[in-house]
Order: sequence, then C-alpha cells, then structure tokens
Amino acid sequence: MKSEPISTCTDIQLPLQVADAASVQWAEQCDVLVIGWGAAGACAALEARAQGADVLVADRFTGGGASAKSGGVVYAGGGTRQQRDAGFADTPEAMFDYLKHETQGVIGDATLRRFCESSVANLEWLEGHGARYEHSMPPGGKTSYPPDGYFLYYSGNELVPSHGGALPPAPRGHRTVGKGQCGAVLYARLQEACLRAGVRAQTQSAARRLVLDSKGRVIGAELWCLPPGSPAAREHAKLAARAERLQNFAPAYCDGLRRKLARLEQQHARPRLVQARQGVILSTGGFIFNRALLGEHAPKYRRNFKVGATGCDGSGLRLGLTAGAASDRLQQVSPWRFINPPLCWPKGIVVNTAGQRFVNEEVYGGTLGYPLCEEQGGKAWLVLDARLRRQAIKQALFGGYWWFQSLPALALMLLKVRKGRTARELAGVTGMQPALLEESLRAYNAAARGTAPDAFGKSESSRQVLDQGPFYACDISVGNPVFPLGALTLGGLKVDEDNGAVLDGHGQAIPGLYAAGRTAIGIPSHLYISGLSLADCVFSGRRAGEAAAHAGHTTTSQAAPLGVRA
Repeated sequence: MKSEPISTCTDIQLPLQVADAASVQWAEQCDVLVIGWGAAGACAALEARAQGADVLVADRFTGGGASAKSGGVVYAGGGTRQQRDAGFADTPEAMFDYLKHETQGVIGDATLRRFCESSVANLEWLEGHGARYEHSMPPGGKTSYPPDGYFLYYSGNELVPSHGGALPPAPRGHRTVGKGQCGAVLYARLQEACLRAGVRAQTQSAARRLVLDSKGRVIGAELWCLPPGSPAAREHAKLAARAERLQNFAPAYCDGLRRKLARLEQQHARPRLVQARQGVILSTGGFIFNRALLGEHAPKYRRNFKVGATGCDGSGLRLGLTAGAASDRLQQVSPWRFINPPLCWPKGIVVNTAGQRFVNEEVYGGTLGYPLCEEQGGKAWLVLDARLRRQAIKQALFGGYWWFQSLPALALMLLKVRKGRTARELAGVTGMQPALLEESLRAYNAAARGTAPDAFGKSESSRQVLDQGPFYACDISVGNPVFPLGALTLGGLKVDEDNGAVLDGHGQAIPGLYAAGRTAIGIPSHLYISGLSLADCVFSGRRAGEAAAHAGHTTTSQAAPLGVRA
C-alpha cells in the first residue's frame, strides 16, 4: 500500500487544556513567548524586553523567515531624515492621504494615522538597533528595486495620478543599506539586537499547540525541538538554508528538500512545554507555502511563484484558529507582475487574451498583477512595437539593473514572444481578436499623440506611440516559466488594532494571545506595495510586544530600553 506523502507544513494540534499553570510541569518559563523570529517577531521581542519582560522567542528554523529573504525595504514617511536630505518635505498627513487609497479601509483610520505619525520614530528605532538608511535615489525614475548604492525610491504608486492624493507625492521606500537583497542585512541587525538585549532564543523548535487554562487564557505553548547541536539539527539547518537559497531557481527540488526537513522533525524533534506568564505572540508570517490553505481560500494562486520562506505555512494562523480566533481576508493574495525595469516597458500596452487593455501599465507590480490574476484568469500580453522592443533590450543589457530584473526581461523578449508584421497578424498568432487589438492600439496611440485622453489615466511620460512594425507580444501570464509571477498571502488573524490582541468570532480578545506581521490583519492586508509589510512588522510587532509585556502581573525582570522610543 502506498504511504501518504509527508506534509511540509508544521503539524498544528488542538490546544492542551489544563486546569491552571500550577498543574503543568513546564520545561521552560518566560513572561512573553514569541513564536516566529522574523522581523515582526524580532520587533515584538525587542519591545517586550525593553518594557522589562523576560522574553523567549521560538522559531521552526534559525530565524529570519520571509523578512531575511526580502529586499529590506521599509515604507516610511512623514518627514524622515532621508526624505529631508533628498529634498522632500513629506508629512504624516500626506502619507495618510496616499495610504488611505491603497489600504481601502482594511484597518481603521485611527490606526492608519498612528502608523503614519509613528513612521519617523519607527525608522529611527531600527537605526538605533543598527540598521542604516540613506537618501540616495536611483536615476531614471521608477523601478521595482533600486540598484546598489541607491536607498530611497518611490516604492508604490505615489507618482501615478489616479492613485496619488491631493498632497504632493514623496519617495517612501527606505532600502536598508547593504549590498544585494538587503532583507538579510536588516534581519541580522534585529537578531543581533535581540540577543544583545537578553532575549532568549529557542531555534529549530516548532510550536505545534497552545496551552489553555480552564478560563480559556493562553498560558503557553508546546514546542517540538530538535536536540541542539545534534546531527539531525545540523542536517536540518543545512537543508533549510539550501531550500531558501535555491527556491528562485528550482522550486520543485526545494519542495523535496522541505519534505526531508519535515521527516527530520518527525523523527527527531521532542516536545517541550513553555509557560508564558503574560502572553504568547504569534508572528510566523503568511501561508503561501501551505497548499491546502491556498486551495481552500485562494485556489487560483496555487500556480504562482511563492514569495516567502518555508516557515510561511500558516502555522501562526492555524494556532490562533485552534484557540477560537477569527480570521479575515484569507482569500486576499498579492500577485506581483512587475514590468519595470526596463524603464521603457510601461510605454507598451498590457492586453488580455482578447486584445483589450485592462490596466494602467505604469502602476506598481502588485497593482498590475491583481487584475491580471483576479479578472483575466492569469493570462495577459505585453505588446511592444519594434522601436520600443529595441529600446527595452538595450536597457536590459546596459541599464545597470539587477540580474533578476534584466535576465527575465531579455528571456521574455527573446524567447517567450510572438511576432507579427501588423497588429492584425500579431492577433492571429496569439489568438487575440484582431479588431480589439487594433482598437486598443489606435486608442492608445491617440492618447500618446495627445489627441485624446488615456483610457486608464496613464501619465504622459509613460506613453509612446506604437506604430513601427513588426509588433511583439510578450507572454506575462502566470504560467510563463521564464518570467515568474510571484504571490504572497495578505490575510490573517483579526486583532485589536490598539494592542494586537487576537480576537475571537465575537470580537472579544482571547486572553494571553497576540499576533503581529503577516500572521495578523494589518496595514498591507488589502493590496501590497513594497516596504509596507516590513514597516507593519515594526509597527505591529512593537505594539504586540508592549501590550504583552504589560499584561498580567509585573515581573521583577528589568531591561534598559534600546534605540529610539516612538
């Protein structure tokens, strides 16, 4: 009989119900237990420690999660030092005015205002823990991620007229100073700060169930831990690092590595009960690597490239649900279809399989990817004429872009492309309707010549007449292997926006339980723009850490605050 394939996700179980804390033989005790040691967990642990709590942080791996794999961009504004040095006079009100459009009421106005008003202080708080931010801006306008040496940029739709507010736009994407993808740099500073502050770490330890007392209060968790320093632990760390490093190049191979990881945990991990006298904070990220949850809530995104880390398997979400928590927006996913750089690509037109435009091509990649996946079945074409294609190839070759920007762009224009001498011929080889494609080009060219408005509000600087054949259709669909369309989940547990306490189905706080980062509903839970998730990790992580540290009785443990307080 064929054996059931092993799951790569954390095995979450129903809570352990006990009479009270005194009736349990605890292997470890702390004031605040943080489950998940990415950016949100690190910020929660640092804040709780600064408030005097004895903090233990647990992670299924060795820390970092999706934060360490990110670009290290923190969305900050309202008048940061970096904005001022670059010559921009941003205000919290202008930041709120813009984000109000992007967040679409996913959190209350009062919470969004607090996020904007604390933005400067939160960036300074990160700097106080060793992260660095500078004001140099990339040349040539908008980009999905700036080249090395540039650390401030427009990371969302601030320059798109239909998305901007009444107040002047400002660049708010603050990339952590470093080389390459700087999420690893930011996370290293946070991890070092945690250890320096006296936060205790229990790595290679997956939380599988919560512990509840007879009154329904969360008083701890059961961790399944690999023996520190054992051959199994060393092999586990090696396989986990390889899976994260190679995910972009060999997703199927990495899935196999994750099965080996789960098998090691199944064979060698042992349970330890940890008491949390004041609170448990769930901060394990989203659930893009949980195929069952995706199939249940967002099935159309199972084909997308996964943006995240192995630990993004919904373990924090599932732990909260076992305690009676309410969730929201689990169907909400941010699909990323960036067509910038090359900088000239947005001057082309994006059309559906029939040949109709459906979006403003200059918008942020998540804003473009959402209608592509939600409304167009994940299929679309980027149409260029011969002149624009030559410009784009030249930029991809000599524009100084990252390899992960230039190589897929070149592969798309040279390999996954269809060609027609005329628009009608191009429609014939792509299956579009000739009349619709011709009309899309006619209307767009009229707008590019200034004789008519653009149907989608594209800026004049992003328009260019497309009339020099042959014409090219580049496949920007979900299924294109040379041009992956990434996605990450945005939904999570409902929380009290004042303190991060997890709420049940009646809107009441579950005593002793908090959530932060992508495990919780937060600032980026409607649609995503670059830097918003890490910024929310700081905002919601500190919020939960402070609240948990002050819950229950006051401890005798004291720690001096580090960095700048908001």
